[in-house]
Amino acid sequence: MDDRYLLEVNGLTTTFQSRDHTFNATDGISFAIRKGETLGIVGESGCGKSVTSLSIMGLIKSPGKITKGEIKFKGRDLLKVSKRELRVLRGNEIAMIFQEPMTSLNPVYTIGNQIGEALKIHKKASGKALKARVIELLQMVGIPRAEEIAGDYPHQLSGGMRQRVMIAMAMACQPELMIADEPTTALDVTIQAQILQLMKDLQKQNNMSMMLITHDLAVVSEVCDHVIVMYAGKIVEQGLVRDILDSPRHPYTQGLLNSLPKSAGSERRLNYIPGYVPPPSQWGQGCRFVDRCPHAMDKCREQLPPLFPIDEAGRAAACWLVEKGGQALVGSSIG
Repeated sequence: MDDRYLLEVNGLTTTFQSRDHTFNATDGISFAIRKGETLGIVGESGCGKSVTSLSIMGLIKSPGKITKGEIKFKGRDLLKVSKRELRVLRGNEIAMIFQEPMTSLNPVYTIGNQIGEALKIHKKASGKALKARVIELLQMVGIPRAEEIAGDYPHQLSGGMRQRVMIAMAMACQPELMIADEPTTALDVTIQAQILQLMKDLQKQNNMSMMLITHDLAVVSEVCDHVIVMYAGKIVEQGLVRDILDSPRHPYTQGLLNSLPKSAGSERRLNYIPGYVPPPSQWGQGCRFVDRCPHAMDKCREQLPPLFPIDEAGRAAACWLVEKGGQALVGSSIG
């Protein structure tokens, strides 16, 4: 084990079986997260981001299964541990904030009961100690009137408050790794900024590693140290956040950056990437971005490019232009 890394994912392939065919939602992806680091995973819907997180958590259900690879947490391959061992890890050492706080909380249980569940299971907390810890967690995530809110039900809270509750639930057992899947979806910009700042503060206070899944590169620029860009089940670019944002090397990353609004109040039309992420049934033998790429060559349709290393810091991009030493075709930056 490399002691620098808390989580190491090697060649992860998660396969689903439909009525007509079998496809890989994640296709041989590899990455690592250092202790205390935040890694961002970016891409459009359908690129494999959430499947990656669910694979790590051991929550892939039939008709899906992990068919290849390793998921090492502190040196232990989570694909080889028993279900009981995985349950001990999940929610305790590895926690997850799921998408959509509006629907992720159980409507028939109080906020206090839902936060306290992990404490009962993993810390054997009960009685006054349990109640005190629940209130402490609510206060930690900035919820006022914590004792009163603990007795409320999810429908009584705003979206931003529910998201704070989700964070409190994830932090209950002080995990070493938190996975946040689109934690600011459906929140307005002001609340989004508050939630991101809260997550950054909690990470720093607890020396916690974090994996942030999002479609928004602007969010990544605020929170993450490293970033992975995914497309159709593959990693197409990876590296330090500032390097990726200042000089994207893959045409897909360039398209994502150029589709961001440049300044408040600008009347310029937004750029966009034509087309859509192809379903697995339409993946050819070449680059999966080829039908949307303005720089596609014949080779792109014939061969799937590997991740070509760019520098010693781990920067890499899966594009034949990079193999030829091509620079970023379109300059882009945030901030």
